[in-house]
Amino acid sequence: MKKVYSFLFVMSIISIVQAQKKLTTDQGDVHKTVINLFDALSNRDSIMLKANCTADVLLFENGQVWNLDTMMRIVISLKKLDDYKRINKIEFIHTEIHKDVAWVTYHNQADITVTGKHRVVKWVETVILINEKNKWKIKILHSTPDIIF
Repeated sequence: MKKVYSFLFVMSIISIVQAQKKLTTDQGDVHKTVINLFDALSNRDSIMLKANCTADVLLFENGQVWNLDTMMRIVISLKKLDDYKRINKIEFIHTEIHKDVAWVTYHNQADITVTGKHRVVKWVETVILINEKNKWKIKILHSTPDIIF
């Protein structure tokens, strides 16, 4: 049991140190792109959604494969709801950049209210981005429900 607590303590320290690392400009830009994607969903903004994704973006969500058209249809359908509200909380875990490709893993939490009903949804996600004309864009997003056993 002592080893388990030691391991958890070390992992906590590593997490704190990683969280305190100063981001490079590219890492900050990559994070901003991810945040912009979820802000676009919150604001039901199809223009912002499209601006932060490649034309051939793929989203893997709960066993389904979505493309930009799928995501645009969802945003458009959300515009019809008067009382839709979504607040995102994103905690970045790991960001790696190699030339014009970046990959980011993060915890994503959405507090969503629709027709008076509130729910909290959590995911662990990995995004692959590419740099197109000096702008980071999401090419692939893989989403896994954050289930604690």
